[in-house]
Amino acid sequence: MTPMTTEEEEKATAPARSVRRAVVGRLSWGLADQAASSMSNFVVGFYVARSLGVTAFGVFSLAWVTYGVVLGASRGLATDPLVVRFSGVSQTAWRGAAARSTGASLAVGAAVGAVCLLAGLALGGGVGTAFACLGVVLPGLLLQDAWRFAFFAAGAGRKAFVNDLVWGVALVPAMVVAARVGSVAAFVLAWGASAAVAAAYGLLQSGVRPRTAEARGWLREQRDLGYRYLVENGSLSGAGQLRSYGLGVIVGVGAVGAVRGAELLLGPFLALLMGLSLVTVAEAARVLRRAPHRLGRFCLLLGGGQAVAALLWGAALLLVPDRLGELVLGDVWHSASELIVPATLGVAGAGLGTGAAAGLRALGAARRSLRAQLFASACYVTGGLGGAVVAGTVGSAWGVAAATAAGSAVWWLQLRSASREHHRNPNHEVRTP
Repeated sequence: MTPMTTEEEEKATAPARSVRRAVVGRLSWGLADQAASSMSNFVVGFYVARSLGVTAFGVFSLAWVTYGVVLGASRGLATDPLVVRFSGVSQTAWRGAAARSTGASLAVGAAVGAVCLLAGLALGGGVGTAFACLGVVLPGLLLQDAWRFAFFAAGAGRKAFVNDLVWGVALVPAMVVAARVGSVAAFVLAWGASAAVAAAYGLLQSGVRPRTAEARGWLREQRDLGYRYLVENGSLSGAGQLRSYGLGVIVGVGAVGAVRGAELLLGPFLALLMGLSLVTVAEAARVLRRAPHRLGRFCLLLGGGQAVAALLWGAALLLVPDRLGELVLGDVWHSASELIVPATLGVAGAGLGTGAAAGLRALGAARRSLRAQLFASACYVTGGLGGAVVAGTVGSAWGVAAATAAGSAVWWLQLRSASREHHRNPNHEVRTP
């Protein structure tokens, strides 16, 4: 065999370098976009906490977790199937799918928003007003999130990043106005109105008009994926909502604000993990195809690395002086700081489980993934509310920490079983949702 020349070797290695650059590019824009998105959320959370105090912040947090549930449903039905089936397709195919997908997100926002508006008006009081305002802004919030996923499906992560920057810029004057009003309703409206500005900008970026009239057709066509993703996303976000509502009933609305404050302290670390999650499943699938025997090790390094990083971040938070904490969170700091240790352990347990979750997705083990998620969600609600009954807000935080550890163990047991099934039948179809 004739040895390769230097020029031939460079040509042979060029595709590999291109692949690595593409992976690094996707990872970079995913992290940048998540950082911009999370920064907007952190600004809202910190600003509201400082401006309103722990009780009013608890009311705002109830609206926030409700939005999280609706967001999970919208993603499961509309945008997750878009990313799975229309990533890397022709521009014509993407435009048609993006129009129907964003139309479905807008329709979900309008339908659920109407329910929130009517429920809020019927409920009355501070909580009712917050929910009524949430109903008004839900369509814009969901459409803005839908553009992010549509841009990533098109391989245009930079546009998603810019769109979130627009939201962040629009937030600044909106928060200033809301602070002058000084009510939960004002902050909810300011948060949603700034998202609507970014959603409108998404129309200009994409040149695509959401087709709400075709939302039903999109849901019907994608029902094989959409309903499974709906259950998975709904169980995760729904568990958080049930815990928040239950904690508000058992301990008080102030407890909800304390828990949300602790989550905000861990927010920068969570933003990093969410950005990485955009590529971890794809990378796990590549490991599976190239060296199946290394999948378990890859997932362990992925989950273990996240758990260790969470513990280090929590340790750093324990060193924060009270004066600095009060500067950031105001009156919420004192109650939130008591939850740093259990909240950190809970995030570490969840981070460890995400490594196994990436492996299950790469293996295409949808039933096992759903089974593990439902179990983890049930543990989360049981631990959070059971702990609240026993020891109030702190007990709820420790209950969640124990629940995430149990849930993580189930994720890894399911991954081990799925890996054994794959080794027995290595020719089964591997999907990368």
